[in-house]
Amino acid sequence: MPNFLLYTQQDHVVTLTMNEPERRNPLTGNSAVADFLEAIDRIHNDRSVRAVILTGAGTAFSSGGDIKDMARQSSGEVSGMQIRQEYRTGIQKLPLALFNLEVPIIAAVNGAAIGAGLDLACMCDIRIASEHAKFAESFVKLGIIPGDGGAWLLPRLIGLSRASEMSFTGEMIGPELAASWGLVSRVVPADQLLSTANELAQRIAANPPHAVRLTKRLLREAMHTRLDTLLEMAAAFQAMSHQTDDHKEAVAAFLGKRPPVFKG
Repeated sequence: MPNFLLYTQQDHVVTLTMNEPERRNPLTGNSAVADFLEAIDRIHNDRSVRAVILTGAGTAFSSGGDIKDMARQSSGEVSGMQIRQEYRTGIQKLPLALFNLEVPIIAAVNGAAIGAGLDLACMCDIRIASEHAKFAESFVKLGIIPGDGGAWLLPRLIGLSRASEMSFTGEMIGPELAASWGLVSRVVPADQLLSTANELAQRIAANPPHAVRLTKRLLREAMHTRLDTLLEMAAAFQAMSHQTDDHKEAVAAFLGKRPPVFKG
């Protein structure tokens, strides 16, 4: 079986493409989780990578959980404890791995992001939507709950009231409403989605990579920690940053009125 996730790199930017378009890029019932974990580990260990783009092949970003696999889980063939363990050792590894990935990741949402597919987009740092994108936290429509971190992620992005509306109704929203709610940064024509994501990724990659990685870590930690704790972490990160060659280069370039050259 071919890999679910295609991994390509150009200069300092990696593009991850979910590549099961005939099934609308589901995240269960295939190798999706294993492929994501492998790709994230590869990015962690490759210091040349400074930004990541995640998108889907075909007309969907991701349809979320595979319905046929859900039928197996509700058939009585597996126990509740086994299903719990499947979640813990399967799809629940995704939000933890993406949360801890220090390289910024941009979700280029080309089409429907449904259920776990929406939650996957929420696991990314930045979301850009095609005019064809649509979003639904649709678990309740199937009589289940957000089992992969959506109940933690979505309220932090769009607020509790709007997250509750999406989660309790399971209804779809379009890209313009998603943008007005802050779920996505911008909406672009479909034929400009990847070029827009790449242009943004290049602007991120142009900065000193250590500063970008540490800034992402601070932003992530700020989602669930106290101010005094975050300030202590920031002081330590800043002390490290002041000692880097890229910081010295940035100061020298500013004073010399020339473009900086960052080497990571």
